[in-house]
Amino acid sequence: MVNSFFQKNTQMKAIFLNLMAWAILPIMDGLAKYLSLEMPVVQIIWARYFFMVLITLPLYLILSKKNFFFPKNLPIQLLRSIFLFLTTLCFFYSISVLSLAEALTLAFVYPMISTLLSSIILKEKVGRRRWIAVFFGFIGALVVLRPGFDMINLASFAGLGTGIAYAFYVVSTKKLSSDSPFLTLTFSGLVGAIIISLFVPIVWITPSYQQWIIMIALAVFGTLGHFFLILSLKFADASKLAPLGYFEIVTNIIIGYYFFGDFPDFWIWLGLLIIISSGVYISIRENLKK
Repeated sequence: MVNSFFQKNTQMKAIFLNLMAWAILPIMDGLAKYLSLEMPVVQIIWARYFFMVLITLPLYLILSKKNFFFPKNLPIQLLRSIFLFLTTLCFFYSISVLSLAEALTLAFVYPMISTLLSSIILKEKVGRRRWIAVFFGFIGALVVLRPGFDMINLASFAGLGTGIAYAFYVVSTKKLSSDSPFLTLTFSGLVGAIIISLFVPIVWITPSYQQWIIMIALAVFGTLGHFFLILSLKFADASKLAPLGYFEIVTNIIIGYYFFGDFPDFWIWLGLLIIISSGVYISIRENLKK
């Protein structure tokens, strides 16, 4: 009885932290889209990672007694960080052109892509029903893209690239031994900051006082959201929490409509419904398998 209570309490904590993450992260996306109207995307990504490191690195060095430079599995941590950086790069570029809802809908193909990668890379057995769900997820992406009806631009491919890069991120996370949430967050930020700092001088424009504030706020919301996300995975399996990720679309649509006047059209709603149904089904099948 007592064990059952603590188990349920732990699961509720994981759900709460996960939902908090998906409620906060769209705020970062909205700030990034606003800045993209005035400055290069590369500079926005630099701000996201640079200020993230300024926030997390001192805290990690103060609070952790472990050696930061030697995570348990350095190669996998490095790959994971690179895939997260590519996810950010693709998504920030996508939302600079597309609406938040459209870009996020395209990125939601990641459960289908991760299923495909799990079969190829992790050698996991994927049944016929899950392959059917992957196929319908692909159909959902085509509904959003509407090839032959609307012109497909680079931002649309960047939205799909977000889902592909994030799928690689998920697969690499599955192969990663457990490190502390602070180490994972700080290491990811440090890798991203180093990569983007090589390119930002080429496009740099001097920000105004207001832009500096927004750039810092963007990093704060992004860091907090990802910390909650990583922390939630300490209390529950990723496959059980995966369907909650679709809650992000709620905050995303509200921000997109209120601040940018963007509201999903019929085809985006239809594609979103197909993609979410496929993703939720894949998560349910994975939980049943476990």
